[in-house]
Amino acid sequence: MAARETIAAVGAGRMGRGMAVAFAYSGHPVRLIDAKPRSMAEFDRLKAETLAELRRTFALMADVGLMQADEIDAMLDRVQVTGQDDLAAALAGVPFIFEGVPETLEAKREVFDLLSRHADADAVIASTTSTILSNDLQGFVTPPERFLNAHWLNPAYLVPLVEVSPGDATDPAVTVRLTALLEGIGKVPVTCAASPGYIVPRIQALAMNEAARLVEEGVASSADIDKATKYGFGFRFAVLGLLEFIDWGGGDILYHASRYMTRATGQDRFAAPDIIEANMTEGRRGLRDGRGFLDYDGLDVGAYQKERIGAFAAMLRHLDKMPVKGD
Repeated sequence: MAARETIAAVGAGRMGRGMAVAFAYSGHPVRLIDAKPRSMAEFDRLKAETLAELRRTFALMADVGLMQADEIDAMLDRVQVTGQDDLAAALAGVPFIFEGVPETLEAKREVFDLLSRHADADAVIASTTSTILSNDLQGFVTPPERFLNAHWLNPAYLVPLVEVSPGDATDPAVTVRLTALLEGIGKVPVTCAASPGYIVPRIQALAMNEAARLVEEGVASSADIDKATKYGFGFRFAVLGLLEFIDWGGGDILYHASRYMTRATGQDRFAAPDIIEANMTEGRRGLRDGRGFLDYDGLDVGAYQKERIGAFAAMLRHLDKMPVKGD
């Protein structure tokens, strides 16, 4: 098997450490670079703390069956923790660099200036920011064509999804290279435009605020709301994507439910977007029409439904929530 490419994670906080675990687990050498200027004593303390946390994380992964305990030392040996003073040497020959410093423009500007000056000319530079658009950061990187955002979800070493968001100046080949790297370690990259909230944070902000609002309004207890989201909302969307779910039941259900909720609550936040009504008008209600948000032309519907129901059954077994079967 060919040697894995070396990865640099700049910023030794939670995200940097999570990425270090993810890449080291998959066999990549990792250079975890502390981006802050520190005294030797301060850096030594940070390095010891970082390596101790990485060891605990690998041990936890072994405890839950993701690896063997006797592999921990080999995983740790793949991670080199370095300080800002050694930045140039740490970046030499590294084809992929992930930035994970604090979420301020000033912090990003400073680190991207360093990376632009010391990284290899063809190295891909990606920010893991969850808040700042790639178009707003791209001007800090030279040349900007090699830059894009790659938003990992915590815990980074477990959650498969990475939201890849190229900027207007990003070379499409850079997106392809980064996507291939992520797929190579078992991640599921999705590409989205430079838009506030990407995909998941935008959806989950609405869902989490609505859950908090239910508590505020006294609709249900916190425990029951969490139970409802775990065994109803989350259960279904672990198998079916949100748009696939609309198609599964029919877009007309969402259309009518949205109209009812808007009238009953007097809140416009429940109103359906124009695309839902357009799909109704155009006969794109979903699976039964052969098209909706997704195209089902030529699909073996019976086999598709059987596969999805099988996935639901597997989830029930995993959660130990199989239906009670009578005699």
